[in-house]
Amino acid sequence: MQKITVVGAGHVGATVAQYCALEELARQIVLVDIIEDLPQGKALDMWESAPVSLFDTRIIGANDYGPTEGSEIVVITSGLPRKPGMSRDDLREKNVEIAKLVTAEVVKASPDSIIIMVANPLDVMSWVAYKVSGFPKSRVMGMAGILDTARFRSFIAEKLDVSTEDCQAMVLGGHGDSMVPLPSYTSVSGIPLKQLMSEKDIDALVERTRKGGGEIVALLKTGSAYYAPGVAVAQMVESIAKDKKRILPCAAYLEGEYGIKDTFVGVPCKLGAGGIKEIIEVELTDEEREALHTSAELVKEQLALVEL
Repeated sequence: MQKITVVGAGHVGATVAQYCALEELARQIVLVDIIEDLPQGKALDMWESAPVSLFDTRIIGANDYGPTEGSEIVVITSGLPRKPGMSRDDLREKNVEIAKLVTAEVVKASPDSIIIMVANPLDVMSWVAYKVSGFPKSRVMGMAGILDTARFRSFIAEKLDVSTEDCQAMVLGGHGDSMVPLPSYTSVSGIPLKQLMSEKDIDALVERTRKGGGEIVALLKTGSAYYAPGVAVAQMVESIAKDKKRILPCAAYLEGEYGIKDTFVGVPCKLGAGGIKEIIEVELTDEEREALHTSAELVKEQLALVEL
């Protein structure tokens, strides 16, 4: 891959750029931000780490979209971060306007790109990028499910005192308090979670997963998570750039899958060259399906408040 652009040089954007550079996912990474000299300074700092970290991906910073022209993947992290007491939905109005402006610039500079949205509220921002860009749904997606499952997996590993490598999980739905962790599809080295943990403990971990982002916001007090979101985005970029066809949970535009239409919701997707190659439909219990539909309806309520 020749070029990846990351819009937003804050903590999340800079972390995404660094992880993608470390994995040499493109020949060049462009870090864009409206704050003068910020992306240039962070890009230079990253490039100076290359001889130690042993990567050759060139990283440059820019305050306009000229250098991003022809990008194959564009990651949009720009937007206001959460502060203590704020929900993701509280960010909607201001971040919608940012997403509209950024998406329009991305389309001008890189009309054939794949957009990965990271700004919150994630599902709403993904929908805005999809509508404003006019791109096919395979080329617009949101990063949420990988982060949510990573949190769930990390909590499981901590509780059972086992390796994170052996913990597999699945989380569907909107990126928020209505997300739907699926213990029935969660295991440790192939062993169903329900054989290793009580229902009470599972319920506690599910609830902590739903509140995972808020837990970090409350601790940081002046911002939100960026290490885990950054590496989660990089995993999506890697699967697309290398055409790995990994099945990863992403916010995708549904047109009847899972009985849901016209909204972005987290579901398992096969990611490869060109973006989302397939949306995977898994069997759900009646309770799980009801929870997923409830989550989707909450996203739709937010979409109804958006003016494009």
